[in-house]
Amino acid sequence: MLDQLNRINLLFDIYAPLLTDRQQEALQLYFSDNYSLAEIAAEYMVSRQAVHDLIHRSLDALEKFENKLGLYRLFNEQQDLLSEAEEIVSTGQIDLLQHGRLKEIIAALKSGNEQ
Repeated sequence: MLDQLNRINLLFDIYAPLLTDRQQEALQLYFSDNYSLAEIAAEYMVSRQAVHDLIHRSLDALEKFENKLGLYRLFNEQQDLLSEAEEIVSTGQIDLLQHGRLKEIIAALKSGNEQ
Protein backbone atom coordinates (compact mmCIF):
# COMPACT_ATOMS: atom_id res chain seq x y z
CA MET A 1 0.00 0.00 0.00
CA LEU A 2 2.77 2.41 0.92
CA ASP A 3 4.69 1.49 -2.23
CA GLN A 4 1.58 2.23 -4.30
CA LEU A 5 1.13 5.60 -2.57
CA ASN A 6 4.78 6.47 -3.17
CA ARG A 7 4.37 5.51 -6.84
CA ILE A 8 1.29 7.71 -7.17
CA ASN A 9 3.05 10.64 -5.51
CA LEU A 10 6.07 10.31 -7.80
CA LEU A 11 3.89 9.97 -10.89
CA PHE A 12 2.02 13.07 -9.76
CA ASP A 13 5.28 14.98 -9.22
CA ILE A 14 6.44 14.06 -12.71
CA TYR A 15 3.23 14.37 -14.73
CA ALA A 16 1.04 16.84 -12.81
CA PRO A 17 1.51 19.61 -15.41
CA LEU A 18 -0.09 17.31 -17.99
CA LEU A 19 -3.28 16.98 -15.94
CA THR A 20 -6.12 19.48 -15.88
CA ASP A 21 -6.24 21.92 -12.97
CA ARG A 22 -9.23 20.06 -11.52
CA GLN A 23 -7.44 16.71 -11.73
CA GLN A 24 -4.38 18.19 -10.04
CA GLU A 25 -6.46 19.71 -7.25
CA ALA A 26 -8.43 16.51 -6.62
CA LEU A 27 -5.32 14.35 -6.44
CA GLN A 28 -3.58 16.92 -4.22
CA LEU A 29 -6.52 17.07 -1.83
CA TYR A 30 -6.97 13.29 -1.71
CA PHE A 31 -3.38 12.05 -1.55
CA SER A 32 -1.39 14.93 -0.06
CA ASP A 33 -3.90 16.79 2.08
CA ASN A 34 -5.67 13.56 3.12
CA TYR A 35 -9.18 14.80 2.39
CA SER A 36 -11.93 12.21 2.19
CA LEU A 37 -14.04 11.80 -0.93
CA ALA A 38 -16.95 13.38 0.94
CA GLU A 39 -14.86 16.44 1.90
CA ILE A 40 -13.68 16.93 -1.67
CA ALA A 41 -17.25 16.47 -2.92
CA ALA A 42 -18.45 19.17 -0.53
CA GLU A 43 -15.66 21.49 -1.70
CA TYR A 44 -16.56 20.97 -5.37
CA MET A 45 -20.31 20.77 -4.72
CA VAL A 46 -20.58 17.44 -6.55
CA SER A 47 -21.37 13.90 -5.50
CA ARG A 48 -18.91 11.62 -3.78
CA GLN A 49 -19.17 9.31 -6.81
CA ALA A 50 -18.16 12.17 -9.13
CA VAL A 51 -15.03 12.75 -7.03
CA HIS A 52 -14.27 9.03 -7.01
CA ASP A 53 -14.57 8.94 -10.80
CA LEU A 54 -12.42 12.07 -11.18
CA ILE A 55 -9.65 10.61 -9.02
CA HIS A 56 -9.69 7.30 -10.89
CA ARG A 57 -9.66 9.01 -14.30
CA SER A 58 -6.76 11.15 -13.09
CA LEU A 59 -4.84 8.10 -11.89
CA ASP A 60 -5.52 6.38 -15.22
CA ALA A 61 -4.15 9.46 -17.00
CA LEU A 62 -0.97 9.33 -14.90
CA GLU A 63 -0.50 5.65 -15.79
CA LYS A 64 -1.04 6.39 -19.48
CA PHE A 65 1.56 9.16 -19.37
CA GLU A 66 4.00 6.78 -17.71
CA ASN A 67 3.32 4.04 -20.26
CA LYS A 68 4.07 6.44 -23.09
CA LEU A 69 6.92 8.48 -21.60
CA GLY A 70 8.51 6.16 -19.02
CA LEU A 71 9.93 8.95 -16.86
CA TYR A 72 9.09 7.19 -13.58
CA ARG A 73 10.81 4.01 -14.78
CA LEU A 74 13.84 6.03 -15.88
CA PHE A 75 13.95 7.81 -12.51
CA ASN A 76 13.90 4.48 -10.65
CA GLU A 77 16.61 3.02 -12.86
CA GLN A 78 18.80 6.06 -12.27
CA GLN A 79 18.22 5.88 -8.52
CA ASP A 80 19.25 2.21 -8.50
CA LEU A 81 22.42 3.01 -10.44
CA LEU A 82 23.27 5.90 -8.13
CA SER A 83 22.76 3.68 -5.07
CA GLU A 84 25.08 1.07 -6.55
CA ALA A 85 27.71 3.71 -7.32
CA GLU A 86 27.41 5.12 -3.82
CA GLU A 87 27.90 1.66 -2.34
CA ILE A 88 31.02 1.09 -4.44
CA VAL A 89 32.50 4.46 -3.48
CA SER A 90 31.69 4.02 0.23
CA THR A 91 34.07 1.05 0.50
CA GLY A 92 36.97 3.48 0.38
CA GLN A 93 39.16 1.54 -2.03
CA ILE A 94 38.16 0.89 -5.60
CA ASP A 95 39.70 -2.00 -7.51
CA LEU A 96 39.81 -2.27 -11.30
CA LEU A 97 36.56 -4.23 -11.47
CA GLN A 98 34.72 -1.64 -9.39
CA HIS A 99 36.31 1.16 -11.40
CA GLY A 100 34.99 -0.47 -14.57
CA ARG A 101 31.53 -0.81 -13.04
CA LEU A 102 31.52 2.87 -12.06
CA LYS A 103 32.35 3.76 -15.66
CA GLU A 104 29.42 1.60 -16.82
CA ILE A 105 27.10 3.32 -14.35
CA ILE A 106 28.21 6.76 -15.52
CA ALA A 107 27.68 5.76 -19.15
CA ALA A 108 24.21 4.38 -18.34
CA LEU A 109 23.26 7.57 -16.51
CA LYS A 110 24.48 9.72 -19.38
CA SER A 111 22.58 7.68 -21.95
CA GLY A 112 19.44 7.80 -19.80
CA ASN A 113 19.57 11.58 -19.71
CA GLU A 114 19.86 11.74 -23.49
CA GLN A 115 16.65 9.78 -24.10
